[in-house]
Amino acid sequence: MKRVYTLYRVSTKRQMDVQKDDIPMQRIACHEFVERMPDWVIMKEFEEKGVSGYKVSAENRDAIQDLKEAALNHEFDILLVFMFDRLGRMENETPFVLQWFVEHGIEMWSVQEGEQKIANHVDKLMNYIRFWQASGESQKTSVRVKTRLQQMTSEGIYTGGVTPFGYELVHKGRVNKKGQPVRDLVPKPGEFEMRAKLYEMVLYEGYGSHQLAKFLTESGYKTVNGATFTSNAVLRILKNPISRGIFEKGGVESERIPELQAVSDTVFFGVMKILDQRSRKNESKRTVAMTNKGRALLSGNIYCAHCGCRLATSRYKEHYVKNDGTVKDTEYGRYVCYHRSRGLNDCDGATTYKSDKIDSFVIEVMRKIFASISGCPQEEKIQSAYKKMIASNNQMQKKLTCQIQKDQSQLATLQGEIAKALIGESLYQPDDLSVAIKTLRSKIEDAEKQLAVLKNEESEKKTINEGIVPAYHQFKTWAEEFDNASFEAKKMIANQLFSRVEVGKGYQIHLELNITYQQFCEEWISLPTFQTAIA
Repeated sequence: MKRVYTLYRVSTKRQMDVQKDDIPMQRIACHEFVERMPDWVIMKEFEEKGVSGYKVSAENRDAIQDLKEAALNHEFDILLVFMFDRLGRMENETPFVLQWFVEHGIEMWSVQEGEQKIANHVDKLMNYIRFWQASGESQKTSVRVKTRLQQMTSEGIYTGGVTPFGYELVHKGRVNKKGQPVRDLVPKPGEFEMRAKLYEMVLYEGYGSHQLAKFLTESGYKTVNGATFTSNAVLRILKNPISRGIFEKGGVESERIPELQAVSDTVFFGVMKILDQRSRKNESKRTVAMTNKGRALLSGNIYCAHCGCRLATSRYKEHYVKNDGTVKDTEYGRYVCYHRSRGLNDCDGATTYKSDKIDSFVIEVMRKIFASISGCPQEEKIQSAYKKMIASNNQMQKKLTCQIQKDQSQLATLQGEIAKALIGESLYQPDDLSVAIKTLRSKIEDAEKQLAVLKNEESEKKTINEGIVPAYHQFKTWAEEFDNASFEAKKMIANQLFSRVEVGKGYQIHLELNITYQQFCEEWISLPTFQTAIA
C-alpha cells in the first residue's frame, strides 16, 4: 500500500465553507480520487486556512514544513492536492518546493492535473510554467480586486474594515451583486459628536494622543472591539479622512459625503499639521508644544536671540523664611537656554528668563493684534489680504526669474569651460565641472518649478481667495474668544499666531508673525516683526 498525505489550502477565511476552492470540497475530491487507486490509503491530512500561497513563503507555512520533516522521516509516499497551486503560487519558489519533494522520493499528485514528475528538462519546464501561470492569476486577481475596491471607494461606497469610531453600520436597503443586503456607514449618536470634539481638543487646547486616550477611557468609551483606547488608536481616528466625509483606499478618495463629515477641512488639516510637527522626525522644525501640560505659554517656538537654539521650559521653587519666622515657598516658571547652561556653544545671552514676565508681555501683544481686526468690514479685510498675496506672489516671481537668468548665465559659462578642461587649458578639473553643472541644473529646475507654481497660483485667483477666507475666520474667532479662553487655548493660539519668538539679554523680545495671519494686522503694525524690550 502507498501511504498518502493530503494538503488542503484556502487563501481567505471566507473560502472555508462557501467558495469553489473551499476545504470540504478539496477533501471530498481527494478522497474520491484515492478510492479509485487500489493500493492508496490516506494516512494524514493537512489543512491551511486563510493562508495566501502568493504572499506567504513556504518557509513560513507550518504545513509545508511539517510535510518536509515527514518526508525526511519517510512517513509517506505520496502528497496529494486538489490542484498544484495549493502548494503555493510563487513562481520563484513553489516549483522548487515541488521539486524538493520529488527529489526526496515523494510522488506529487493533483486530482485535476495528475502526477508531476521531474525526470527531464521538459518536466522541469512544465513544472515552472504551471506555477508561473498560477502566480500570474494571483496577480490578475489582486489587480481586479484592488481596482474594484478603488472604484467602489471613489463612488462613495464603504468597502469594509474596522468600523471607525463615531460611526456604525446599518442596513439602508442596498444589496450586492448576489442580491444579499449590505450595510452602509452612518454617524453613531454620541460617538460622532465625540469624534469632532477630539479634533477641537487638539487644535484649540493642544491635547496629545495619550491625553485623548485617557479622556475617552474616563468618559466611558471603548473601541469597536471593546478595548480601552491607546495613543495609536487615537492617532488612527484623527488621521482617518472619514472625518472629512471622505472614503480613502489605495490612494483613491471619494467625493465628500456631507452626512459623514464630522469636522471641516480647516480643522482636519490644522490637526494634521500639529501631529506632523509633533512627530520626532520634524523636531528641528517644530513650532508647537509637544504637550499642553506645561504652564509656559511659548514652549515649542521660543528661541535664544543670541545662539538661535530653542529654549527649554522648567519650573523652580524659592524657599525662604520671613522675619516673623513663617516659611514661604514660591514657584516660578522659566525659559532656559540649554546650550548656554551646559556650555555647548559660545552663546553670550542669558541662561534663564522668567516665563511669567515674557508670557504676560506676549499676551498683551496678542490682545493688541486682535484689536486690529475690529471695526473693519470683513469684505474689506479679505480684499486687502488678497491684494497683498497677489503682490507678494508677483514679487517672488520677479525674484525667481532674476535668479534663473543669473544661474543660466553661469551655467553657460561652465559649459564653455568643458572643452578647455578636456585639453588641459581650464582652471577647473572635468569632474569638478561635471558636479558644478549638475548642481546648477538642479537648482535651475527647482526654481522653474517654483515659478510655475506661483504663476499657476496667480491665475487661480479663486484658490488664493479660498485660502484667505478660512484664515480670516480663524483669526476673527481668536480675536472674539481670546480673553475668555483657557490657558491651554491661549498657548495653542500663540503657537499658531507666531512662527518664531526670540528673547535676548535685557528681555529684548523679537516676535515674528505667521505670514498667514500677518495680512490681517496692518492697522497695528507696519513691519513683519515686532521688537521691543520689557521694562
